[in-house]
This record gives sequence, structure tokens and C-alpha cells, in this order.
Amino acid sequence: MDVTVDGKLAHAATGSREGDAGDPAVVLIHGAGMDRTVWQFQTRNIAHTGHRAYAVDLPGHGYSEGPALPTVPEMADWVARFMDAAGIEKATLVGHSMGSLIALEVAARHPDKTERLVLTGVAEAMPVHPDLLAAAAANQDLGPELITFWGLGAEAQQGGHPLPGLWVQGACEVLLKNSNAGVLGSDLAACNDYGSAVATAEKVTCPAVFVLGRDDKMTPAKSGQALAGRIEGAAVHLIEHAGHMMMAERPNEFHAALRGVIF
Repeated sequence: MDVTVDGKLAHAATGSREGDAGDPAVVLIHGAGMDRTVWQFQTRNIAHTGHRAYAVDLPGHGYSEGPALPTVPEMADWVARFMDAAGIEKATLVGHSMGSLIALEVAARHPDKTERLVLTGVAEAMPVHPDLLAAAAANQDLGPELITFWGLGAEAQQGGHPLPGLWVQGACEVLLKNSNAGVLGSDLAACNDYGSAVATAEKVTCPAVFVLGRDDKMTPAKSGQALAGRIEGAAVHLIEHAGHMMMAERPNEFHAALRGVIF
């Protein structure tokens, strides 16, 4: 689906089902340099279980017109405006990596729009290695290659995905390399500069669930658990043998973690 936000086209995948206005809404927010397609295993599932699913392309990503926004708070306010444009009064926000930081900010800045949070690939702080920042800023292939190498768990590096024929490592690398010039560098800089996750989490009043990969090297599960401790009543689900891209690496286990939360 396409809507207009700030005079520019904004796109979201709906899982081929837009649903009825009264159906509960779920907004899925991707990570740095990515787009709506990282949620391909979740979007249709959510949409065909009586929900309205909106896997958004942030500005400058996927089919949404740019430029990319430079800070997490700006992206959060954009998501709120996207919800207004799409006729979404309140939603469960599902975020991955940078998208989790954005979802946190939406919940703190726009509590009336946030039903609950599902945060994955997130930590108390998300500094980016200087080599990765430099490679991404220069639009070098090394940037996506480093993310793929560091981001996937050991089993995903070796293959054996439950969906026959899917090469998670190659798919992630191609997705990142296909992003518009400058977008990955801008997004990683936004993550590196964002130092408010703990303070923002302490402002969140809605229910929250953290879905973390046991083998996540980019946002270690221990730090994600510490951040969860800043939100009263937050639940934590650890997915074994999963790295930073757990929703793609372990889609069945990710689905199981959402039972009782969304489904």
C-alpha cells in the first residue's frame, strides 16, 4: 500500500490483505539499510490471522521516497505520521535493530498510538564499529559484508534454513547492497549517535516483549535483557542458535515467541 507522508510517497507491505478498519494493527519497522522485505516471513502470517499488517519502508528505503532521515527521533515521528496517513489509530509496534530504537521512541513520544512493543535485535547502546561506519559512509561493499558476517549466527552462516532453497547470508547481503547510496551510512550513524535507549525505555508504559538471539554479536542478548529490565513487566524470549537476524534465521521460533503477544 502507498500513502503520502510529508508530501512524499510512503510504502508498506500488507501481506496481501489490508483487512478491516476494526482489525488490530501491527506496524513492523526494519533495521539499518534494510526495507520491508526483512519481515517477509512475518507479514503475511500476521495479516492472515485477523490483523492489519504494515511492514513499512522508512524514507529513502525500499519504495518510500527519500531522503533518509538522519536521527532515530525523526524516524519515530515519521512513523507516527505514517500511522496517521494510513488511518492507524493505535498499533503493536514490532522493531528490529534500528527499528527497535524507533519503536521505543514512538512508544515514549506517542504513547496514545502504541498498543504494545515487540523489540528484537536491540541493546542498551548500539555503537557501530568505526570500520563499519567508514565502509558504509563510503558506500563500499565491505559495509554489507561486515554486517552479514557479524550479524548472522553460526548456523545461519552454514545453511540449513527451514525453508528449502533460502540462503539467508546471501539474501541479507544483497538486500543491504541494494539500498540507495548513502542510506546504510546514514542509518548506522543514527544508531551510533543514539544514546537514549535506557532513558527512553524508562518512559514506556505499554506492554513490551523482547525477542533476542542467544548468539547475537551485534546487540548481545545480555544487553537486550538489561534494557528490558528498564520497562516494568517486560517479557524476554531468547531464541537459541540465532544471531542478529533472528526473524529471518529462525522464523518458526520467532513466530512461537509472538504467540500470546500478537496471535
